[in-house]
Amino acid sequence: MTPPRGEQREDAVLRAALELLAEIGYGSLTMDAVAARAKASKATIYRRWSGKAELVIAAIERHTATADQPAPDTGTLRGELLALLTSMRDRLTGESAALVLGLLTAMRDDPALAAAVRARLIGVKRDAFAPALRRAAERGEITTTPDHELIAEVASALLFSRLFVTGEPLDDAFLDRLADAVILPLVHGATT
Repeated sequence: MTPPRGEQREDAVLRAALELLAEIGYGSLTMDAVAARAKASKATIYRRWSGKAELVIAAIERHTATADQPAPDTGTLRGELLALLTSMRDRLTGESAALVLGLLTAMRDDPALAAAVRARLIGVKRDAFAPALRRAAERGEITTTPDHELIAEVASALLFSRLFVTGEPLDDAFLDRLADAVILPLVHGATT
């Protein structure tokens, strides 16, 4: 069954906003450009969103809602950590990376936009490790549940640094090192 025309139009507008954010950044994004890319009128866009910030926030929320997936249950803490790190890497090297880069400068100048980006793109990552750590505690692999927010922040920072700062590969070998040399010691350091 095809979604109603209004939903199709909204999807097209939000997709256009995300594409333009990734291509030209927040500062260069205009409602005219979104309308042209979505093949919609500006009036259609303004009936739903009052301005660029509201449109971008809605696009980010839609994007992250469809990208969010629960932590996989692989049966081992290391397996789950690697699955989470792989998912984070794949999202970061995909469209999310371009979105974050397109928004970094704008976040400094627009507090509402910054709050929405932090809540949806960064906040989601902070909770990503909690289910895996809880399951590891239930299986007896760890005796307490460590600070999942700190673990997520460290993992995100190292992935971000590799991708945008050092340019070193984000291959499976690096993910293995990250899990074994950084994340697992953090987890086990909290349980001793």
